[in-house]
Amino acid sequence: MNKRLAILGSTGSIGTQTLNIVRAFPDKFSVEVLTAQHQADLLIQQAAEFRPNAVVIGEEALYSTVNDALSPLDIKVFAGQKSIASIVEMSSIDLVVVALVGYAGLMPTHNALQHGKPVALANKETLVVAGERITALAAAKKLPILPIDSEHSAIFQCLQGEFHNPIDKLILTASGGPFFGKKAQELEHIRPEEALRHPKWKMGAKVTIDSATLMNNGLEMMEAHWLFQVPPKDIEVVVHPQSIVHSMVQFADHSVKAQLGMPDMELPIAYALSYPLRLPVDLPELSFKDLRSLTFSEPDTGTFRCLALAYRMMEQGGSAPCSMNAANEEAVAAFLRGDIQFLHISDVIEKTLEKASFERHPDMPDFVRLDEEARIIAKELIMQLKKRQ
Repeated sequence: MNKRLAILGSTGSIGTQTLNIVRAFPDKFSVEVLTAQHQADLLIQQAAEFRPNAVVIGEEALYSTVNDALSPLDIKVFAGQKSIASIVEMSSIDLVVVALVGYAGLMPTHNALQHGKPVALANKETLVVAGERITALAAAKKLPILPIDSEHSAIFQCLQGEFHNPIDKLILTASGGPFFGKKAQELEHIRPEEALRHPKWKMGAKVTIDSATLMNNGLEMMEAHWLFQVPPKDIEVVVHPQSIVHSMVQFADHSVKAQLGMPDMELPIAYALSYPLRLPVDLPELSFKDLRSLTFSEPDTGTFRCLALAYRMMEQGGSAPCSMNAANEEAVAAFLRGDIQFLHISDVIEKTLEKASFERHPDMPDFVRLDEEARIIAKELIMQLKKRQ
C-alpha cells in the first residue's frame, strides 16, 4: 500500500496531524498535493519536506511568496479557492483528505467525488450544508466517505461487521467544552481566550468555539444522519467530559457497542487513511487501571441553545442547515474578533434563520446563493450588536 494523498488544509490542526501519520509511515503514504489558505511559511516548509507534485495557497496575494520559494524544488504552485477545488481532479491522487474548515470544504469534496476520488472527511460542514447531494454522489460513484471526526470514526468502527443489523440509536459523546456545568449568567462576559481553552482536545479555533457552544455536537448530529442514514430523532448527544468513549451504537436488541481511546485525533486520522487496516501508531495507550470513572449526562440545551437549534434545522431540512452553518461561521468569527459576546452567537444564528430564504430542494448553485445571503444577514446583525457594546 502506498496511497498518494491530497491534503486540503495541510497547515491546520487536522492537516498537520495527518502529515504526522505520513511521516511515521513513509512506505504506506506519499503526498501528492498540499493546500493552505494563508499560512504560506508553513506550507513552504511542509512542501520542502514532503515534496508534493503541487501546492495551492488560497490567499492569492501570497502566490509569489510560495512560488519563489518552491520553484527550485520543481513543485507546481497554484493560488485561489477555485484552484483548491479543482486540484483534487488530478489523476495521480488516490485519496483526498478534506481538512478544510467550514463551508470551504464543500466544493472540493464535491469535485473529488465527481472525479472518482475517495474522501477522508474531517469537514462536517460539507454534510451539514449539502449532505443529501454529497452522499448521493458518493453512492452513485461507489466511493467511500471515510470519517475523520472522532465521533463518526467511532461509529464507523462500531459498525464493522454490523452493516446487516439495523441501528436502533446512535449515541454521540460530547466533551461539554470548557464551560460544562455553567449557566447563562456565568457566560455573559466570557473572553475568546477562555473559550479556546478546551480541557481535552487540541483543535482549531473555530471547532473549539463550536465545542464551547455545543454547536459542534449539532453539526456532528447532522453529519451522522447523512453518513449513517439514521433519523435525527434516533441520534442522541450525551456529555462525557472524560472524552474516552468517542461514541456508541445501540442495535435492535438494545446491546450497545462503543469505541474507546485516548483523546488524540491521530487515531481516527490513521484509521481513515489505512482503512480497512489498522496501523501500529505510536500513541498513548488507554489504561483502565488509571480510569477512576466515566460519566455521562444530558446536555444543557437551555443554556447552550445551538444544539437545540441544530436539531430544529435538521428537522426542517432543505436549505435551513446551510443558512444555519453560514450564520454560525460568521458569529464565531465575530466572537473571536471581540465584536460580540459569547451568548450572542446563538442569538445571531437564530435571528438569521428567521430572515433567511428557504428552499425545500436546493441544488449546488442554490447552496452558494443561500450561504452568501445568510452571511450578509448575519453580518448586519453582528454590526448592530457591536454598536450596542
